[in-house]
Amino acid sequence: MSKEIPYKIYLEESEMPKQWYNVRADMKNKPAPLLNPETHKPMTVDELSGVFCRELAEQELNDHDAYIDIPQEILDFYKMYRPAPLVRAYCLEKALGTPAKIYYKFEGNNTSGSHKLNSAIAQAYYAKKQGLKGVTTETGAGQWGTALSMACAYLGLECKVYMVKVSYEQKPFRREVMRTYGADVTPSPSDTTNIGRKILEEFPGTTGSLGCAISEAVEVAVGTEGYRYVLGSVLSQVLLHQSVIGLESMIACDKYGIKPDMIIGCAGGGSNLGGLISPFMGRKLRGEADYEFIAVEPASCPSLTRGAYAYDFCDTGKVCPLQKMYTLGSGFIPSANHAGGLRYHGMSGIVSQLYDDGLITARSVEQTSVFEAAQKFARIEGILPAPESSHAIKVAIDEAMKCKETGEEKTILFGLTGTGYFDMVAYQKFNDGLMTDYIPTDDEIAKSLAKLPKI
Repeated sequence: MSKEIPYKIYLEESEMPKQWYNVRADMKNKPAPLLNPETHKPMTVDELSGVFCRELAEQELNDHDAYIDIPQEILDFYKMYRPAPLVRAYCLEKALGTPAKIYYKFEGNNTSGSHKLNSAIAQAYYAKKQGLKGVTTETGAGQWGTALSMACAYLGLECKVYMVKVSYEQKPFRREVMRTYGADVTPSPSDTTNIGRKILEEFPGTTGSLGCAISEAVEVAVGTEGYRYVLGSVLSQVLLHQSVIGLESMIACDKYGIKPDMIIGCAGGGSNLGGLISPFMGRKLRGEADYEFIAVEPASCPSLTRGAYAYDFCDTGKVCPLQKMYTLGSGFIPSANHAGGLRYHGMSGIVSQLYDDGLITARSVEQTSVFEAAQKFARIEGILPAPESSHAIKVAIDEAMKCKETGEEKTILFGLTGTGYFDMVAYQKFNDGLMTDYIPTDDEIAKSLAKLPKI
């Protein structure tokens, strides 16, 4: 029998997950292997260890262990801001007049304001354990860079962040949070790296992309003794760490007899969506339960809905491993919109494989409609959401309104994995009526896809 459901569901400390869940272990069709960009052969742990920490490289290639123990030091750090609440959106339900039950997993209860800290502390921990001096990374909207700077400060590591130029300029306060935590922040593409200079020469005046920033960060990591590169999304290791989101959500749902009919997450590189859905997907793959999974991406960077499923470079500079994924092409430069962290040309190999297998559906939405949903949510639920998370809010509201029309009492769960307090330039443009929508043409996407590597 289900219990009376409170407004916010918090787990007890003893109920918090002690292991990460690796959905690859339960996938019948495993994600295709990462390929060496020079030989086109599957990457080995030794090869990946030249860029990533060795233990993270091992996690990246792990297809068989369903559960991996979370080190005690990381569990202790998690306790500073976890467990995160599962919230029943009673006010939103009432305002919409829908029979649907709406829940959201809120990951904004830490200074970085997002879910990114779940993987940042893990990656920084393994770097420290390996005896490294520091790490490099890229960041789009800034949540990942903020989270990593916090984790590095906690563990005494140096941190170099290459921030997508448009976000560097639009979000100065998030940049200053990183610097407050000791990070060195550089707008990307920059003239401080060979790859950055090459990109600036080819695309003068570019506002940058995550692919550009990744290339610069990798170049510096490989060329600096005692450094390794860490990534905030896309990789299997990141989705592994982010599974704490879905595990906590599932434990909370089970505790109160809640069965989501659909689970919705925004999708850029895949860390938020993958982290939320992985444990539920595991149940679906094992035949234990069924759910509908919806990935929501910006119409300005529609890798799932309009991209090709093919091997591609993970970065614009073409120095990272090749990954089979839904992609718009590594040279695709998204418009300077406010989707922030969702401005990546490709999608996680795990999410891509699940989508290709028909286990996930995807939708693209335009940014003005996203901000309309964000504003409505803020006024009703009292939380100012990040633009990224607002993509999930938009579709959750759409689905709730469908229930109003049909009378269906569906249970909707979505991920609210970031706060919007550093995104006020975007909100200002929306409030002033200056925000526009941009959708790339078929010709633009075709030209980018024509440059995919021949594998």
